Amino acid sequence: MTKLLLSIHVLAAIVAVGSITVAASMFPRYALQALDRTEAAGRSAGVAALLHRVCYAYALGGIVVPVFGIATGAALGVLTDAWLIVSLALTVIAAVLLGFAILPGQRRLLAEGEDAPTAAEARPTAARLTMLTGVFNLVWAVVVVLMIVRPGSTTGA
Repeated sequence: MTKLLLSIHVLAAIVAVGSITVAASMFPRYALQALDRTEAAGRSAGVAALLHRVCYAYALGGIVVPVFGIATGAALGVLTDAWLIVSLALTVIAAVLLGFAILPGQRRLLAEGEDAPTAAEARPTAARLTMLTGVFNLVWAVVVVLMIVRPGSTTGA
């Protein structure tokens, strides 16, 4: 049963978190291109909207990752290990960043496209969003390292 829980946890992390990190990283570029008033602006607006929908949908699906992670930790008897507690705390931080900063920032940029500001006026919002996405990605990288290294592990890995 532990192998099944761990498999679902890892697959969900790869599919959900991986998709969010890629889509969120690409979003600011296309959102700014959509505001450039060029021929490609319409296509870029469509791509930006799609990337936002990917982030939102996979964020909802990503709830599976900590659920199965906790179930796996319980099955392995490691719920009180420091590496797992830190990983869970970082997961909460990543979720807060995504839910309260990145997704709303994407919505703001998409809405600005409807209100027709120039790309120059939207650059600060896009730069902030890029920075927040970078922090989000870094937090997940630390979680992955903790999952692999597991400080204090008795497996010798």
